[in-house]
Amino acid sequence: MAENTKELHERFEAEALPLLDQLYGGALRMTRNPADAEDLVQETYIKAFQAFESFQPGTNLKAWLYRIMTNTYINSYRKKQRQPSQSSAEDISDHQLFATSSHDSTGLESAEVEALKNLPDKEIAEAMNNLSEDYRMVVYYADVEGLAYKEIAEIMGTPLGTVMSRLHRGRKQLREALKDVAAEHGIGVVSGKGNATQGAEAGVTHSATASATGKGAK
Repeated sequence: MAENTKELHERFEAEALPLLDQLYGGALRMTRNPADAEDLVQETYIKAFQAFESFQPGTNLKAWLYRIMTNTYINSYRKKQRQPSQSSAEDISDHQLFATSSHDSTGLESAEVEALKNLPDKEIAEAMNNLSEDYRMVVYYADVEGLAYKEIAEIMGTPLGTVMSRLHRGRKQLREALKDVAAEHGIGVVSGKGNATQGAEAGVTHSATASATGKGAK
């Protein structure tokens, strides 16, 4: 039996609205402008509600919402985007650690993860913003939201191999951008694994990116 409008509205509120802050973090990472991010999230939720009857319960709602938001951004906001504003670290940081070893063949040791939480959020946010759009969003989806390769490919409308390549290159660029900062703070791995800079390069992208990126930052 099909849901009536009231039931659909209640289910949308219960299931989709709790993800709003996460969507805003992704929108801010796309637009790099808080005002555009708010507009993008609002438009995304309007479109999502209009199409919610077609959403299959039991599938990944977050990935479905991100796909709508990504398409909306590509079709609208990318063309008329405002100049990126300089958001403070507080605007895009909630100090969350999201280790994503499941996405990578070499997971981080707990000592590295704990140490990398001490990296300055402002430096990490700036390094993320300096990535190209495609690399920035793949790193965000993988290392902050913890989405699987297949889900990222569906959201961005790109082949799986392209997602893996962009993630590898994006992480590499972040490591290069942050290695000096990490070394300055004495962040490294346990003995036998290399010097502080090498340790920082090995772990920066997974823990530090999630720690300094805007999930729930509104």
